[in-house]
Amino acid sequence: MNDSEKKWHIPFALGILSLLMLVSFVYFGSDGKQASVGGETVDMATLVVDGSPVIGSTDAPVIVVEFADFQCPFCGLFAKNTYSQIKSQYIDTGKVKFVYRNFAFLGLESQDSANAAYCAQDQGKFWEYHDYLYSHQNGENEGAFIKDNLKKFAQDLGLDSSSFDSCVDFSKYQDRVTADIKAGRDAGVTGTPTVFIGGKLISGAQGFQIYADAIEAQLSK
Repeated sequence: MNDSEKKWHIPFALGILSLLMLVSFVYFGSDGKQASVGGETVDMATLVVDGSPVIGSTDAPVIVVEFADFQCPFCGLFAKNTYSQIKSQYIDTGKVKFVYRNFAFLGLESQDSANAAYCAQDQGKFWEYHDYLYSHQNGENEGAFIKDNLKKFAQDLGLDSSSFDSCVDFSKYQDRVTADIKAGRDAGVTGTPTVFIGGKLISGAQGFQIYADAIEAQLSK
């Protein structure tokens, strides 16, 4: 390799490295360790709004809020692995109330799938649709969550097609999806998944124990 080739390859390599670091940051938001936002905890009451999908006892002593994107592969890992453990050990036992909010930032299919999940919520099937979306991820903005597929998913789950299709076609909940994103940004969300427990922000698809420790800390108060 001559000197001119070396001069070209060095900035190119640095550019690739910077891009990889950016992608990692976009998904994980931070170093993945538990951290407060701006040195202070976030008021959990500001993260839970009327209409947000909730699972768990209304009297649960701990509230957990997740901001996620249905296209995000790390959100998919969280949903399939960590969330199921949180559900069995804390939600189903009445210790945690789990709230889902959309941080649909990866493109049009993120926006459309977020809207569709709220359409499913109209028929009491948000969590079933949530699980179905995460089990049918197939790349970002490559057609997995186009509107025709979103409608087919609803049919597979036995939802009423007429009202669901209309809800999807007219993006009925676009304003709510936009409000979710703003709420996330205001709380310090920079990537997905981001979970708040006791006002503390945990970013990235961490192992179950990270969340369990945070929940246990709240239960002990």
